[in-house]
This record gives sequence, C-alpha cells and structure tokens, in this order.
Amino acid sequence: MDLVIRGARVADGAGGPSYSADVAVHEGRIVEISPAGGLPGGRTTLDADGLVLAPGFVDMHAHSDLALLRDPDHSAKAAQGVTLEVLGQDGLSYAPADEATLTGVRAAIAGWNGPGDDVDFDWRTVGGYLDRLDRAHGGQGIAVNAAYLVPQGTVRAYALGWDDRPATPAELDRMRRLVAEGLEQGAVGMSSGLTYTPGMYASGAELAELCAIVARYGGYYCPHHRSYGHRALDAYAEMIALTREAGCALHLAHATMNFGENRGRAPELLALLDRALAGGADLTLDSYPYTAGCTTLAALLPGWAGAGGPDAVLARLRDDATAERIRHALEVEGSDGCHGVPVDWSTVEISGTADPAHAHHVGARLDGWESARRLLIADRLGPTILQHVGHEENVRAIMRHRVHTGGSDGILHGAKPHPRAYGTFPHYLGHYVRELGVLTLEECVAHLSGRPAARLRLPDRGLVRVGYRADLVLFDPRTVAAGSTYAAPRTLPTGIPHVIVDGRFVVRDGHRTQVLAGRTVRRTPVGA
Repeated sequence: MDLVIRGARVADGAGGPSYSADVAVHEGRIVEISPAGGLPGGRTTLDADGLVLAPGFVDMHAHSDLALLRDPDHSAKAAQGVTLEVLGQDGLSYAPADEATLTGVRAAIAGWNGPGDDVDFDWRTVGGYLDRLDRAHGGQGIAVNAAYLVPQGTVRAYALGWDDRPATPAELDRMRRLVAEGLEQGAVGMSSGLTYTPGMYASGAELAELCAIVARYGGYYCPHHRSYGHRALDAYAEMIALTREAGCALHLAHATMNFGENRGRAPELLALLDRALAGGADLTLDSYPYTAGCTTLAALLPGWAGAGGPDAVLARLRDDATAERIRHALEVEGSDGCHGVPVDWSTVEISGTADPAHAHHVGARLDGWESARRLLIADRLGPTILQHVGHEENVRAIMRHRVHTGGSDGILHGAKPHPRAYGTFPHYLGHYVRELGVLTLEECVAHLSGRPAARLRLPDRGLVRVGYRADLVLFDPRTVAAGSTYAAPRTLPTGIPHVIVDGRFVVRDGHRTQVLAGRTVRRTPVGA
C-alpha cells in the first residue's frame, strides 16, 4: 500500500456515526478499510490516533478562477481541507469568451480576481480553460481539484454584449449553443449573478431556456438570485419556479436572508424550500458561516447604470447629472444591485482595490455616495467591499437544513479579504460544531463532503469508501479552528495537520508540501 492511516476516527461523509478504523490508499484510491489495528503498514504509515479522517471538503462556491493559475501553493484552500472547488460562480468568469467579452469580464470582476495581467489568457472555450488548469505550473497541475460552471452573464455578454434588452431569437439560440458546448466540454452546470450586469438583464423565460439545456446534460443551475434583501423570498421562489419549468436541478448560491427587513426570517425561507422539496424539486444550497457579505463596490449600482459594460459605467459616474440619478437609486429607491434596499454606507467597508495606489482606503467605512463615486472612478470599478448586513440567527438556521452544503464564496484578491476565504471549513467544525453544537461533527462533515459530491454527481468522491478517490482530510476535533478574522483575514487555520489529494499529501504535519495533485473534475455528458 502507498499509505496506511491507522487508528483514525472515520467520519465517512454519509452522516452516520463515526467509527475507528485503519484506511489503506494505493494509486490514488481507497483500497481497504479495516477495524483499527487490522492493517499492516504501508510505504507510508500515518498514526491518526485522536484525529478524524473525513472525505476532503468541497467548496461549492469558490472564486479561485485565476488564483489556482497564479499561486501553486493555494494554502488559502488547501490548509482548510478543501480538495475540490467549484469555479465559474455568480455568472461571471473567463470562458467561454471572445476577445471583446474577455476584456469586459476581466474589468468587471477585477475586484474578485485582480485584473489578470499576470495570467496568460490562452483559452477561449470552457474546455480550453479546464485544459489550462490541468497543465498549470509547468504541467504539474493545481493545488486542489476544480470543477466549473458555465457563467450565464459571460455567455450573455458573448452573445449580445452588455446591453439591457431582451435577447433576439438568434441571440438566444447562440446562448443555448454556448451553454451546451460548455457542458459538453466538462462543465458541471451553469451559474448566474442576477444582481450583476449583464446577467441581471435576462428574463425568467430566457433563464428557463438555458436551464433546459443544463437539464438535458444532467447539470445543475446555481443562481445568485435577484435579491437577498427586499422581497428575497420572491427571488428564491422565482428560481424554484423556473427550474421546475425547465426540469433542472437547482443549487442556491450563498443562501441567506440579509438586511434589516429579513432579521429572523430564515424559517420562512426554509419552509419555502421544504414545500419545493416535498413537491419533487431537486434542490440544494450552500452557505458560509459568517454574517458579512463580500462583493464589488460597483455591484451595488443600479442595473441600468451597468448597461454597455465597464467603460460605459465609468462614463456615467463621471457625468454629474447621471451620477445624481445613481445616488438617488442607491440611497432613496434601493437599487437592484443592492438587493432593493437603500444603501447604508456605514455597513460598507472597503476590503481591496485593484490599484495599490488606492490601498489606503482598505479597512475604511464609506461616508457617503461621493466617496464611493470618487473611488469607483479612480480605481476603475476595482474596489471590493465587505457589507455587514447579515444576521447570526439566519446563518445558524440555514446551516441546519438537510440540503445544506458549505461554500466559502471566498474572494482571495484584495488587501483585506473576507475571513471566509481562509476560514469557512474549520469555522464550521470549530465554532459551530465544537463550541456551539449547532451541528454534530458527523452531520457537518456530510454537509461539507458527501452531500456536495452527490450534488455534483461524482460517483467516486465525497465518501470514505473502498474504491473512492483518496481525497481526504485529517483534523483534530479538539483544536480545529479558523485562524482568519476580520482583522487578520489571511491567517491559516489550526487543527488540520494532513490533507490528501488523489492519495498524495498536499498538507503534511501542518505544512503545505510542493505537491500539485489537483486536476479538473469534468462532467461526462449524458447526451444532447
């Protein structure tokens, strides 16, 4: 055997009681599970007394689309026990795209991933991007495994630009083809960002047409829906209804209920989901265990201000009369970009800028529209923000739900990122399991491994089972904890000494190795 793990407490990802066992790994797969003390040693033998052995964690909502290419270490995720990330989130990523679309997308999400000047964008298709990940870092691969969602906003920009208008029949056909091609090339589904331009310009009928293509290939739809604030329940209901019409599986991104009007209203959301599940919906969700949100400052602007793409946005911001219309939408009406809620600038904290020359703003709370306007213009829409609008009681209620999974929504770019980027998974295990008892350890491991792997329809990942891929994490249930905080967000976690991808240690004895065992995980098409 390549590796024998002896005497571990196995939480196998299915949610049942944990048990003591030896686990043998050979050629990247689990080949034997025996009662503790039942296996001889292997080429490497690891004494796991006092440690929990679990399937590697799946980050169902990751923004590592460029980070995996630029940073071979990628300890932000590897040190948390994450062995698989799902990229292409919120309807905006870098494939499929032509040159013009790629230019616009790079500018639009520079706050998420940086401008990308240090990355060779030598792909234009989903398959090309996945191939690029597999041959990253001199052909060695990437730190952890990665799956990809076709980004609906990027597809819309590719087919008809950044205009706020309905698609023509020909443009809708082109979007259908782009989504189908992405799924044929290995994407696991489609994402949307329905408070982000240009994805937000799509009608429910247009989205349903694209979801029907996703369903045909056995994928799932992952929307950041139209509101997490005003009329949030209506926004959730819209996603449930349109996927029911399309016959498509639904995974609700960073599911929560934010802003003052939704304090304590998570039970209403969960009742809505329970009714959908009882009616036969194929439905899951993810959440992060924090109350603050994180996005770009430009995302708060009303949708009409984003028509035409980033250069058009900057032109509107520079025009005093148009800027006053934007201010009124933000502060009085409640813009669609800010979830229909009038912005409270005291909740908005700058977490990063695209240009280091503006980094002195990081950590500051905005004091009003003019400050926001000046920074958006100076940093060319690059600032990222933390938005302190969540509620702890909602966070706890949602994470208990039987279709819940974990997603960091971790933006790794910026001087002061959200601590969820470095801390989501150990924070679940340390704070919400050990300290608060919101979930049992076995339940939590299932939420972070077996359940997301089932959503991704991966036949050999997400469980500690003979024949399964040896993507594994060993953690100390007495000490596991997030090190990251709002004050020190890039601090690595404690209590996770070993992380294994494809049978190889990417973290050993608490230290990142030089191993790059990650590869893309691609959906096999079920037929068009």
